[in-house]
Amino acid sequence: MKEYDSSLHEQAIAAPLQVDIKNYCENLRSVLDYLAHGLREKYCPTANSKSRFYFPILPDASQFASQAALWFPGLSSSALAVWTELEKCQPYQTGYAWLSTFNKVNNENKHGALVAQTRQEVATRVQADITGGGSVSWDPGSVRFGNGVFIGGVQVNPSTQMPVPGPRLKITKTVWVDFQFDGIGVSALGLLKDALNGVKAINAALSPYL
Repeated sequence: MKEYDSSLHEQAIAAPLQVDIKNYCENLRSVLDYLAHGLREKYCPTANSKSRFYFPILPDASQFASQAALWFPGLSSSALAVWTELEKCQPYQTGYAWLSTFNKVNNENKHGALVAQTRQEVATRVQADITGGGSVSWDPGSVRFGNGVFIGGVQVNPSTQMPVPGPRLKITKTVWVDFQFDGIGVSALGLLKDALNGVKAINAALSPYL
């Protein structure tokens, strides 16, 4: 969280933050796959030990029924309660929509592809666009204007540290409020929180069967 906030403050996505997010997502995914391996080993004695499988994350009930039956042969008959719990925590079920996005982030290697989510506020910014051409930008945290300063012919108010917007000057403020995974359009921090709480819930529901 500290690195995340620091990157927002610096308005630059730090490389260590990308690595931390990658490790965080992979570790959570590993928890799910460890659960899957434990359940398969205990309840699916006829399963081929050499076949590749994962914790099932399927988009609808039909695909869950077919794919889970391949990965966990006989589970629906030998341990219906386990099968039911697995189906309860699918992305098409209420409260588990995050799982689809989390799976996409991992499968498409989006951990390092963070983009800034910004909010623009007209009439309060660090960029002044001058009518007729030209612009001036500054960091309000590191620049302090005194009396007698003009930008684009408009005097800066020392109290507000802003020129008065008008026909000669357009003032815009851009605030970095969050990061998103590129091409996914969800808050990175929000998804990471949902994934942590969600994986904890899935582990609590399934671990008693191991």
